[in-house]
Amino acid sequence: MPACVHYQRHDDIGVIRIDNPPVNALGHAVRSGLLEALDQGQADDGARALVLMADGRTFIAGADIREFGQPPRLPILPEVIARLEASTKPLVAVLHGTALGGGLEVALGCHYRVALPGTRVGLPEVKLGLLPGAGGTQRLPRLVGVDSALELITSGRFVPADEALTLGIIDAIDQTDVPLDAGLGAARAILEGQRTARRTGELPAPAADPGAIARHRVRLEAEVPDLFSPFRCIEAVAASTESSLAEGLRRERELFLACMDSPQRAGLIHAFFAARAPHRVPEAGEPPALTRIALHGEHPLFERLERHAGHSGIALTERPDASTQACLIAPGDAAPDCPAACLRIALQPADADGRLQDLNADLVLVIPPQGALLELVATRASAERQQAAAAALKALRQAVVVSRRDSLLAALYRAANAAPDDRCAAMEAASLLLAEQGLCYRTSDIDLLAVEVLGYPRHLGGPHRQATLNASATSETSP
Repeated sequence: MPACVHYQRHDDIGVIRIDNPPVNALGHAVRSGLLEALDQGQADDGARALVLMADGRTFIAGADIREFGQPPRLPILPEVIARLEASTKPLVAVLHGTALGGGLEVALGCHYRVALPGTRVGLPEVKLGLLPGAGGTQRLPRLVGVDSALELITSGRFVPADEALTLGIIDAIDQTDVPLDAGLGAARAILEGQRTARRTGELPAPAADPGAIARHRVRLEAEVPDLFSPFRCIEAVAASTESSLAEGLRRERELFLACMDSPQRAGLIHAFFAARAPHRVPEAGEPPALTRIALHGEHPLFERLERHAGHSGIALTERPDASTQACLIAPGDAAPDCPAACLRIALQPADADGRLQDLNADLVLVIPPQGALLELVATRASAERQQAAAAALKALRQAVVVSRRDSLLAALYRAANAAPDDRCAAMEAASLLLAEQGLCYRTSDIDLLAVEVLGYPRHLGGPHRQATLNASATSETSP
């Protein structure tokens, strides 16, 4: 079987263990490995019960993002979960860290779920323009009812273990910090008749709740009227009350494929990838870490940095000294007397007048009028030194986008404010010019800033993506 899934028996309990770092994502090798390990456990006459667990810091954190946009490869996840649920031996899932998306759907296909303290579960597919397409819209309502299932699925929020236990998503919380011990203990209790295993898909269909369906529909029409997938989530959950599991799964699959075909799904996936590593300066490598930073003047950002300094390995001081490696300078403050090799990083509001090059700084940290996403602009610093500063800010729990020569955010901010009646079109036009000028390392950085700071619709992906699509469509229709 693939090396990322292993089977081993502990006395009379078979253990299926996923080892696919960093987050045990459900790639093709894991899906195939789960089926092979399940077959091995089913054929093991010495195993009276089975445990499914994962190594590392988390259970299954969801789909493998490397497979996004790729043609599906067999076995697909719904088939894997159906096989798990059909196991003739009691099957215990041990959750720790996070069990999200397909990871939670795998757990719902097991017969008993035990979680370690601190575990969080959720079905966040709606945030990517999708719905839970491996039985989540059918099995979750059988455990928690229609109202709670709709709230969880349409919001995509993460649920802490205590709440998950109260709702009925999980069956127990084990106070141990060792997943194997928790799984073996739960399996042993099931074999001894102290706990009850059950197949979620064989539970009665949830009671119809037209009031809850209407209430959630009204809420979504008020909050996200332009989005496609939340309303498909409602249809899928409603289907769980109307017929058999098999028929509900068929309807779920239809709605999932409709979401897959939606342009919004592509836009939300684009926005998701745009946020993956915007602090990375291409080809900068791994420069030496900044461990001593001076904060010159007063600014609300400095308070945020100080709150996170304790676990960052970075010492923050009020004034520079001979060992200071970088100095953050509040707006309006004169540059302090820094060591010659010290990075001078000037703070600048996104709506400030004037050119960044006039600030006598190596880097400029552009502060948005709202939101927490910062832009670090290299005005004089090398790529390596910009990367060092960006890595330090990330270590201090600040979200950063890197750019060069001038501010992407300030330009987008000016364009949007100059056209209050059509901010999106103005940002789209500005985004093309910014890319042409070479101010961004990645055009997706323009999209990320516009979405996170300036409220550009996330489901469109961002102004540069949309402007590019519009230009492509125009060229295709031109004679």
